[in-house]
Amino acid sequence: MDKNINIKKRAAILSLIIGCGMFAAKFIAYFVTGSDAIFSDAAESVVHVLATAMALYSIILSSKPADSTHLYGHGNVEFFSAGIEGMLIFIAALFIIYESTMSIIEGQELQKLDLGILIVGSAGVINLALGSYLVSTGKKTNSLTLIADGKHVLTDSYTSLGVLVGISLVLFTGYKILDPLFAIAVAVNIMFTGYKLVRTSIGGLMNETDEAMLNKLINVLLQRKKDYWIDIHEFRYWRSGDSMFVDFHLILPYYFTIQQTHGEEKELTTLFENEIQNVQLKIHFDYCVPELCKYCRYSECNVRQHEFSVNFEWDRLKLTGKPVYSVYQST
Repeated sequence: MDKNINIKKRAAILSLIIGCGMFAAKFIAYFVTGSDAIFSDAAESVVHVLATAMALYSIILSSKPADSTHLYGHGNVEFFSAGIEGMLIFIAALFIIYESTMSIIEGQELQKLDLGILIVGSAGVINLALGSYLVSTGKKTNSLTLIADGKHVLTDSYTSLGVLVGISLVLFTGYKILDPLFAIAVAVNIMFTGYKLVRTSIGGLMNETDEAMLNKLINVLLQRKKDYWIDIHEFRYWRSGDSMFVDFHLILPYYFTIQQTHGEEKELTTLFENEIQNVQLKIHFDYCVPELCKYCRYSECNVRQHEFSVNFEWDRLKLTGKPVYSVYQST
């Protein structure tokens, strides 16, 4: 856990340092060339610096252990960080569109575009490497903040590529209007990235279910399913930062001792910890009654009052739903 925190902090600090360098380089290129397309790229770098500073703060805050006022820890701050970054990106895009539209109306003076191409091209390559590193590190450490920051930096590199194409066309064709038009196209792409970050943030804060993750968690159970697991229901999970919280109800034979029940819990906890990073498991154990015998596959049971007669699928719909006796009560 501490190792992951240090990795995330180093990645965020690296992103902030490089972001500041890119910010300075791109604005120098803008002041030298007067290009709206380069200005759009530089404006996004401003957002990058602000967002990365916020990301670093959120990583530091989310790494704090749970306390009396935050019993589940501080991980949800990463969703706020990603959402604010998305909104900043969206606002920057609107500003770029406004400035570029004014340039189309009023005209603009361009100069030294070859130097601008060199600076923007170099920035794009650096950001491509940085963004790939941040996304990879974010996935390894389950950090939404780093993934969001990495995707933003990758968008920045794609922006630089678009700007590079735009000012190259201006340089070779002489059509200056291409510069603000490319800037607007870049801004639209930036707006889409901002929207996705805000959407991800809202989904996280609302505990939106990730179907792929839910299926992965359920498969962990089904791979080790035992005959005396009579039913699993109300399976739930939610995330907070890099932590995963899983809970469900498990019906066991009523004659199992507390020691046996705790043994099941320990085994399941180990199973999930081996498959999912930073997972916390909570199981509510229910005991069986005679009415459940017809759903029970445990052939070694010596107290059953009815034969097993009702087969049901242990699938996502069943495990996340109601107890088996509620679903098949008419059978």
